[in-house]
Amino acid sequence: MKLIYLHQYFKTPLENGGTRSYDLARSFVKAGYTVYMVSTTNDEKIQEKGKKWVIKHIDGIQVHYLYLPYDNSMSYLKRSVAFVKFLLYATFKLLKLKGDLLLATSTPLTIGVPSLIKKWFHKTPLVFEVRDVWPEAVIAIGAISNKYMQKMLYRLEKLVYTYADAIVPLSSDMQKSIISRYPQFESKTNIVIENISEVQRFSKLVPVDFSRSSWIGKEVRFAVLYAGTFGKVNNIDYVLELAKKTIEIDPTIAYILLGAGSEKIRIMDAAKAAGLYNVNVFFPDAVKKDQLNDVYDVADIGSSFVAPIKDLWANSANKFFDTLASGKPILINHEGWQAEVIRREDIGFVLTPALTDEEIHSFVKYTQDYELIKLQGGKAREVAMRNYSLEVASSKYLTIFKSLHV
Repeated sequence: MKLIYLHQYFKTPLENGGTRSYDLARSFVKAGYTVYMVSTTNDEKIQEKGKKWVIKHIDGIQVHYLYLPYDNSMSYLKRSVAFVKFLLYATFKLLKLKGDLLLATSTPLTIGVPSLIKKWFHKTPLVFEVRDVWPEAVIAIGAISNKYMQKMLYRLEKLVYTYADAIVPLSSDMQKSIISRYPQFESKTNIVIENISEVQRFSKLVPVDFSRSSWIGKEVRFAVLYAGTFGKVNNIDYVLELAKKTIEIDPTIAYILLGAGSEKIRIMDAAKAAGLYNVNVFFPDAVKKDQLNDVYDVADIGSSFVAPIKDLWANSANKFFDTLASGKPILINHEGWQAEVIRREDIGFVLTPALTDEEIHSFVKYTQDYELIKLQGGKAREVAMRNYSLEVASSKYLTIFKSLHV
């Protein structure tokens, strides 16, 4: 069977970024599928003069790359232009490729346009993966304020769901959101496939010369690791506020902020202005996906944060699943399905957006309970293996594929 996999931001473990599509594609290849990945790249080394598309064979996956520079530090306008360019080029690429099934993963939602055209022209069964509650989330944070544009995006969302043969939300909250707005599509959204906890990738031995103190340049008692994007939705200002409050009670708690994004320079400047930079807040250089095991190993707890907007609670951030896979507890600052899992399974700590004095003291006390931290870390890995492993996600997808008779 031939599977066309459409993902604008396909990444391998040797690059920065999430590898969900790579991991799933590899598992599909092992299951006997021929996988054609259609994506973009920032890497000038991949670009070939005079060619729009370049084909690379990566671990059994035939990857069709369009050279299209993009990163989260770009303005919304420039990112929107990149979305439209990929929309146009990907449409023609999909029409040239022959496949038995199309798996398209958002964001952005505009990925749905070439998917729909492929569906309409070639009658190819379409599985649409919903990585974010889109466009709800971008509207909620004010990224798209034009009412006409909002209506257009909601119409596109409904159109994609109408013609998709299966809709795969990445969290139960996303599933609820879709069904609450479009109850007619409930039967299409009956399988939730969360992001992946790649336990094997977080089971490697850490180099003997890598330590927390050598990495951040200071010895600290307890380290909170944030490994992700510095964007508006990620609300890293919240971490600075947390750092300001905990340093007054316990200066031995450190916050390691790892990643890139449009807000990083501003956040670093704010940390310097507050006297926290390289005191209890650290900004080491970004690492590749296959090096995350090392940095999580020297942390005491992983973390994931969002802006105080309810629509963002439905997220299925890689940070949450990487933390569990690494065998570390998880710290978040919002309610929703992840908070429910943390409390039910006892695998971390849930803060509120308010950061009251009472919960600050409670969190500081929590960091001093080493026995609990170790116990929660063990439980976190068990939850990762039981619910969010690659094997679990792949099995669910193959069930969907079989239901579509491909």
